[in-house]
Amino acid sequence: MSYVDEIYEQVVAKNPAQPEFHQAVKEVLESLRVVIEANEENYKRDALLERLVNPERQIVFRVPWVDDKGQVQVNTGYRVQYNSAIGPYKGGIRLHPSVNLGIIKFLGFEQIFKNSLTGLPIGGGKGGSDFDPKGKSDREVMAFCQSFITELYKYIGADTDVPAGDIGTGAREIGYMYGQYKRLTGLYEGVLTGKGLTYGGSLARKEATGYGLLYLTAEMLKCNGQDIKGKTVAVSGAGNVAIYAIQKAQQLGAKPVTCSDSTGWIYDPEGIDVELLKEVKEVKRARLTEYAAARPSAQYHEGKGVWTAKVDIALPCATQNELNLEDAKTLVANGVFAVAEGANMPTTMEATEYFQANGVLFCPGKASNAGGVATSALEMSQNSERLSWTFEEVDSKLQTIMVNIFHNLDAAAKKYGLDGNYVAGANIAGFLKVAEAMTAQGVV
Repeated sequence: MSYVDEIYEQVVAKNPAQPEFHQAVKEVLESLRVVIEANEENYKRDALLERLVNPERQIVFRVPWVDDKGQVQVNTGYRVQYNSAIGPYKGGIRLHPSVNLGIIKFLGFEQIFKNSLTGLPIGGGKGGSDFDPKGKSDREVMAFCQSFITELYKYIGADTDVPAGDIGTGAREIGYMYGQYKRLTGLYEGVLTGKGLTYGGSLARKEATGYGLLYLTAEMLKCNGQDIKGKTVAVSGAGNVAIYAIQKAQQLGAKPVTCSDSTGWIYDPEGIDVELLKEVKEVKRARLTEYAAARPSAQYHEGKGVWTAKVDIALPCATQNELNLEDAKTLVANGVFAVAEGANMPTTMEATEYFQANGVLFCPGKASNAGGVATSALEMSQNSERLSWTFEEVDSKLQTIMVNIFHNLDAAAKKYGLDGNYVAGANIAGFLKVAEAMTAQGVV
């Protein structure tokens, strides 16, 4: 049995009932097979893969808080500090009822390679809780966030672990967490990113993941003899990533025609009205039915179906495994020629393989959605320097990072005879940097 297969079997055996984590490890190890087999003797001697797939630290804790009726509620909190070979742990905090240890591990494992690809000195980590901020009052959210950080603060710090936002964790939640961290430690430091602009946040952070996704997509098309200008685009989701992907796509001359939320989706042949979408989602926090009611050209459909629209480019920006094999077949039949992931692992492995087999340009989330964590790292730099950069400065650095990510993964794929396989290229480019750092630092 090969070293790769041996490690994957160990992961499944030691981490039962964690299918998302198994999926992430399998996808990475399969694409690294060519590199690992070329260095198998050394990697095996150093147990490099065993150390790579096992987190350095897993923290699980209870989070008690009191709701507005005076009832005590208890949630479970998680922080997986996965790999610090190239820098302090960096990764978001996800607040959603679906959160469990397996999902946090899958996200943390992916984060290792994503953070490595940015070229910035940040390691991989992820955290979260099964708490649902939806429908909660500000006071209830504050009570949860303060309790969550009261336990977590012992394990994080500006040079140790720097959490950020994720699904369910926006500026409000980060603010409450930061306030409690400062209260407990007496330190005013860059420990959380995604902060408000008045207390150490970075301009362009909100836009960064969506903008970065389009910068990389445009570069991928350009390097394959295509221009994003004039192309139609399907986008899933209606959160930060989707909204700002739609906005940047329009600025680059493309026409996004879809978006979706947990109840349904919009098809707007005239192009999504991004200002109306912001009003509905960011201001009113309402459903997409309100977008359709205010926009005569928009068609609202219940349930799932965002991938049935005839488009040139698909950008899944909602959640993991939202784009399956049937969706991939529909998109290919409708002429899609490029897919780039805005969310974390939104495409199933079968769908990814189908895209690749049918000549679709496919870029995985660990590369194409790295703009968010890259800008978080830029926020850390600004905090360390006690400076604040302009929107244009941050946006320019972001664009440079995303273009470099594409060229690095493209070069890695070509070097190992996998030209055009950007999934393998991203994993190889991210892995080699981490593996070299781990080897240099000894058995730790």
